[in-house]
Amino acid sequence: MTRSVLVPSSLCREASDKREATHKVGLVARAATVFRVDRVTVFPDDGGNRRWGGGFVATVLAYAATAPYLRKEAWGTREELEYVGVLPPLRPVPRTGSGPQSSGSLRQGIVTEVGPDGRVRVNCGLQHPVSLVVPPGVEVGEGERVTVRISSREPVRARIVDEPAPGFAVDRTDLPAALGREDAGLRVATSRHGEALTADGLGALAGGPGGDLTVAFGAPERGLPAMLGIDVESVTSAEPNGGFDRWLNTVPNQGSEVVRTEEAVFATLACLTLP
Repeated sequence: MTRSVLVPSSLCREASDKREATHKVGLVARAATVFRVDRVTVFPDDGGNRRWGGGFVATVLAYAATAPYLRKEAWGTREELEYVGVLPPLRPVPRTGSGPQSSGSLRQGIVTEVGPDGRVRVNCGLQHPVSLVVPPGVEVGEGERVTVRISSREPVRARIVDEPAPGFAVDRTDLPAALGREDAGLRVATSRHGEALTADGLGALAGGPGGDLTVAFGAPERGLPAMLGIDVESVTSAEPNGGFDRWLNTVPNQGSEVVRTEEAVFATLACLTLP
C-alpha cells in the first residue's frame, strides 16, 4: 500500500517571510510522518509562485525527512535552510521485523567511503561510521543514501538492505506524471468545491488496487480548479476531472473562511487513512 501526497510549488505563496514559509512546509512534513505517507511530491504551479517556489518547498521537505544525525553531512549550509530550526520534530517510527532475516530497526545512512572488496563505510547515526558489505547487484557511491538494518548495537551488527527507511521520500514532477504512476491508486483532489466528505461516504474510499492512495492539495487563495483551469461547477460531475477519480471537500461546513493547506493535509489524511 502506497500513500502519496501532492502539494504545489506555490504552497508558501502567502508566507510573510522565510521563517513562516519554513514552518508551513514543516507542518506538511509532520502530517506526512504522522499518517505514514510514503512520498510527498511537489508539482509546479507557475501561475501561483511568488518568493518561495518548488525548489524551496522540496528542499525543506527533503531536509525535514532526513534523519537528524545525517542532516549536517547531507545538506551542509544552504540558503533555503536558514530557518530549519523552526521545523517540528518528525520522529518517524522505526519499522521492526520479527523474523531472523528482518529483525532490527531500519535507519537512514550515508556512504562516507567506498572501500575494496565490496565494502563501504556508512554513517547511520552510531558512534562511528560502520563498515558494511554492499549487497549483490547494488552499486553505491560516496555520498549516496542507503537503508541500514541494525540488529545489535553492542556489538554492532548491521547490514545494507533494499528497503525504505522510516519516513517519506520527496520528489518533484508535474501533476499528470504523478497521477499516472502505477501505484497512484485512488486519486483524490481536495477542494472546497468538491463533494462533501461524510462518515457514510468513507466506506467508498478504500483506495485503488492494493489500497494505494494519492491526495492532491491546492495553495492559499489558489485551489486545484484554478491551477488546472477547471470550472468549479464541474468538479463534482460524474466524469473525472484533471486526472482525478474524486473531488472531495474534506472540511465540510468549515468555520474559518480559509483552510490553510497544511491544515487541510492533516484534516484530509486523518479521514482517508482510517483503517
